[in-house]
Amino acid sequence: MSIRDSAPDAATTSTVAAPPGFYLEEVLSVHHWTDRLFSFACTRSPQFRFGAGQFAMIGLMVDGKPLVRAYSMVSPPWEEHLEFLSIKVQQGPLTSRLQHIRPGDRVLIGRKATGTLVPDNLAPGGTLWLCGTGTGLAPFMSLARDPETYDRFDRVVLAHTVRQVAELAYRELIEGLGEHELLGEIVREKLTYYPSVTREPFRHQGRITTLLESGQICRELGLPPLSPATDRVMLCGSEAMNADMRTLLEGRGFDEGANNAPGTYVVEKAFVTK
Repeated sequence: MSIRDSAPDAATTSTVAAPPGFYLEEVLSVHHWTDRLFSFACTRSPQFRFGAGQFAMIGLMVDGKPLVRAYSMVSPPWEEHLEFLSIKVQQGPLTSRLQHIRPGDRVLIGRKATGTLVPDNLAPGGTLWLCGTGTGLAPFMSLARDPETYDRFDRVVLAHTVRQVAELAYRELIEGLGEHELLGEIVREKLTYYPSVTREPFRHQGRITTLLESGQICRELGLPPLSPATDRVMLCGSEAMNADMRTLLEGRGFDEGANNAPGTYVVEKAFVTK
């Protein structure tokens, strides 16, 4: 989740050596979804390993020092490049610079990937709910394109809530996964995409917490109400969404999982907004 305020140009950044603990990768493409949201792809070192749902510290060299934040990989583990989704904070120390990168620039990628949004942190279950807001979609893009996710769960629901329709990043890609050469058949059988918007007319409207609490989303999808007996949940979004969802889930008997103790839900707490 979450170079050029007075950002260095590409020629400057490309000559900087990677500090210890980081790879220096080349930006391949940049896509600006809105004036508040962008994504970019970069090269991937053959030595960089990660699991779907994990994050790494990424960023830029600023004044001779690494300026980094935690970002989930949008790309699945089998992809040859890396991709990330980011907000734009005009006064943010990192994103005020990162939003201006161009192909050919260099970014820092931490050598170690980690995170709680991995299937191993959940007890076995029937339906996996991936609930995200804004750039919290990022780890779920990786999980939704990882065959292992579908090996572990009978059904996967990807619920993504944003303020405006234009912020539904990767919407066309998700809706087209059923035609994917390698994943298409299993995606058609198991993945349900449920985008919702809070501030504009759209086919699904409202916060994911409201939609789950009222039971609307379950009714629309023909699923029973959320239950720890049959459902597993991953959360990645705003602090407010995470807090509200934890209250909702724990009120229904869900327990939080961790690396050493699998549970019925997990939440990513590593992200900052600058």
